[in-house]
Amino acid sequence: MPSAEYTGTPFASSTVENLDGDMVQDLSVQHHRRPINDTRLRPLWVALLAIAGCSSFAPGEPELPHGAIPISPRLAYREWFTRTEQCSGTSGQFQRIQWFVVPGAETFQTEAGPKVGMWEKTGGMARIVIAGRYVDHEMVVRHEMLHHLLDREGHPSEYFTDRCRLTWETWSAASAD
Repeated sequence: MPSAEYTGTPFASSTVENLDGDMVQDLSVQHHRRPINDTRLRPLWVALLAIAGCSSFAPGEPELPHGAIPISPRLAYREWFTRTEQCSGTSGQFQRIQWFVVPGAETFQTEAGPKVGMWEKTGGMARIVIAGRYVDHEMVVRHEMLHHLLDREGHPSEYFTDRCRLTWETWSAASAD
C-alpha cells in the first residue's frame, strides 16, 4: 500500500479510500467486521433473544382448520347477511368478516369435533370458515353469520330456532312450509 495520505469516505457498507492520484481501494465489510463475541454487541443480542422468546408466550390468533384458505365472499353472502340481520333484529359489519374455505371438504376437524362451518372472533375481526361442500349452502353460511351478529358462541334458541330458523331441524321445517 502506498504511503500517501488518504481520507475515508463512507459508502454503503464499505469504505472507499482515496490514495495517490487515481488509485481507489474498496475495503469490504469483511475487513471491518468485528468478532461476534464483541462485548459491545452483547446487550443487543440479549434484547433480540428476549423479544424473540417472549413472542412464543404472546396470545396468537387461533389456528385455522387444516387446509383452510382465504376466499372473497360470494355475492349472495351480502344478501344473506341482510336477511340474517332482519330476522335477528340485530345489525353488524359485513366487512369485519374474514372468509375461509376448506376446499372439497364435507367437514373439517376442530377441537369440538367435525364441523361444516365455524365462526370465531380474533380481536376486532371475525373469521368464518366453511367446509368446501357447503360454501353455497345458505343455512350453513347464515348460521355462522348469526354468530357474528350476536358476537357469541352457543345457539340461543330465540335466535337460531325461533327467529331465523338456522339449524338443520328448523331449516328443513321452514323449507317444507
